[in-house]
Amino acid sequence: MAKKKGNRVVIKLRSAESGHVYWSEKNRKNDSTRLELRRYDPILRKHVVYKEEK
Repeated sequence: MAKKKGNRVVIKLRSAESGHVYWSEKNRKNDSTRLELRRYDPILRKHVVYKEEK
């Protein structure tokens, strides 16, 4: 069965200070801009900014 194309897409959030990556989903209809979140980086063991990548 074919899946209908929805508004939710899988995005990659990469740490601004190290190479660590989080995978998440976002609704492109509600938030069309690139996401920036403060998340915990286990490599650096502190909270840093994560930016959305293509």
